[in-house]
Amino acid sequence: MRLSRLKYNDNTGLTLLELVIALSIMAVLAAAVIPMAEVTVQRTKELELKRSLREIRSALDAYKKDFDEAVAKKKIIVSIDATGYPEEMEALLEGQDWGGLYGYPKKYLRRIPRDPFDEYELGWGFRSYRDDYDSTVWGGEDIYDVYSQSDKYGLDGTPYNSW
Repeated sequence: MRLSRLKYNDNTGLTLLELVIALSIMAVLAAAVIPMAEVTVQRTKELELKRSLREIRSALDAYKKDFDEAVAKKKIIVSIDATGYPEEMEALLEGQDWGGLYGYPKKYLRRIPRDPFDEYELGWGFRSYRDDYDSTVWGGEDIYDVYSQSDKYGLDGTPYNSW
């Protein structure tokens, strides 16, 4: 009985042509996916900006509402030129007693949300009650509104500082 040897062919790798075709297909797919990922990241940042602006503006409105209620119930005495809006953002964090209206300092924010498009650490832009609605210079009397100081544009074409 004669034992025959099995011939073993060791051609299990990829040819250069197969490798080039596979890499070119992957490059085409990556070129399609990367822009979509960038748009997704920008859209996520835009949602965070909208949420942050809504949170701060709601806190400012709640502060003004409590001020007006404290004045109406004669809990505090105010000057003639008082608008009822906080003079600094920290007032929303520290809270106000409103002359005993609540019996404790009512806080309006746990923390000041950050601007996701603030690349240069400029912080939020402020407008006072007496400033124009689109002013980029803060009057300094109070904080009536906040806006992003970014000079970038959103996916809808509007500048972030006009949101």
